[in-house]
Amino acid sequence: MKFNKAVGTALLGATLLSGPAYSAKIQSITPPSAKGELTLSNFAKEYDGTPAPIGYVNFCARGELECQFKGGKVERIAMSAERFDQLNQVNTYVNTKIKPVGDQELYGVPDFWTYPVSAGDCEDYVLLKKRYLQGLGFSADELLITVVFDENGEGHAILTVMTDKGDYILDNRRNEILSWKDTGYKFLKRQSQLDPKKWISLQHNTPQVLVSSQSK
Repeated sequence: MKFNKAVGTALLGATLLSGPAYSAKIQSITPPSAKGELTLSNFAKEYDGTPAPIGYVNFCARGELECQFKGGKVERIAMSAERFDQLNQVNTYVNTKIKPVGDQELYGVPDFWTYPVSAGDCEDYVLLKKRYLQGLGFSADELLITVVFDENGEGHAILTVMTDKGDYILDNRRNEILSWKDTGYKFLKRQSQLDPKKWISLQHNTPQVLVSSQSK
């Protein structure tokens, strides 16, 4: 399903803010300051190309629109208070709407990527957040599915937002939006801005990782 800006705005204006599904209080988070010099640590370093996660490969093989986008640009969104608020609302809404349940329990397989309706695991949250944000006018090449090792050394999927203030993370484990360097994760790989089916390593040598089948 392809969202346009009008549909996305209506969805979040009518459903997210006032609908019964939205029960969590929207957090008030101040967007990153535009003052001062930026350092390279605000931005994750990219290396060579690397294989996409097998769950994403299988997702794309089903012909999903997410995988058909091409012609992206290596650009970053100009962060503003309005944009940051939209990120915050979508992150909180999806985290509240979707019940965390692992793929094995839902689908009988260890790693199955799809758009969740009421339940899903980490990569499903990411796909739904990306869809909602594109409906609000964010470009696909500013929203990159990213794979990390979490604190327990398990594969985990999050959404990286490419901004002029740094790389910011939407995560189903928290409503707070953090800089990538403040998450405590080891960043492994993410989508290319130019083509979502091509992935870029964030390490010198990136292992092929099964995104965790745990619910969270």
